[in-house]
Amino acid sequence: MPISAEHVGRRYPAAPPYVVSRAKIAEFAWAVRDDNPAYTGADPIAPPTFAAVIAAQAWGALFDDAELGLALNRTMHTDQNFTFRRPLRPGDAVVAELSIEKVRNRGPLEMITVLADLTVDGEAVCEARSTLMHTRPEEAGDE
Repeated sequence: MPISAEHVGRRYPAAPPYVVSRAKIAEFAWAVRDDNPAYTGADPIAPPTFAAVIAAQAWGALFDDAELGLALNRTMHTDQNFTFRRPLRPGDAVVAELSIEKVRNRGPLEMITVLADLTVDGEAVCEARSTLMHTRPEEAGDE
C-alpha cells in the first residue's frame, strides 16, 4: 500500500540517544567548512545543521515500516529546516522521535514531510523538519 494522507500523524519510537561531543562538533564543522569560533573553545555549540545527523537516525523507523513500502534507494531529501529552542552542546544525549507530518501524492511521486522532535532530558531543543521525495517501485523500474 503506498503512503498516503492516512499515514499523517503516525509516530515512531524514539531512536537511541545520540551523545554530542566536542570531537563530533569539530568533525562536522570541518566537513561543512565552517570555521565559526562558536564551534570550538571552552564552551562550543554545534553548527545548526548538525541536528540533521541526529534527525536522520530517526528516519530508520520510517524506512523499516513495511506498510509504507519506502526504500532509501528511491528517496531524495528535498528540503530541511530547523526550529531551535537552544543550541546543541557537548554532553547532550539527544533523543529523536519521528512523526509523519504531511503526505502528498503527485503522479508517480510521494512527497513525505517528517518531523523529528529532538529532546535532551525531556526538554525540547529542536524540531527538524524534512521533506522526502519517494518514487514507487513500479515507477522506478525495480519491481
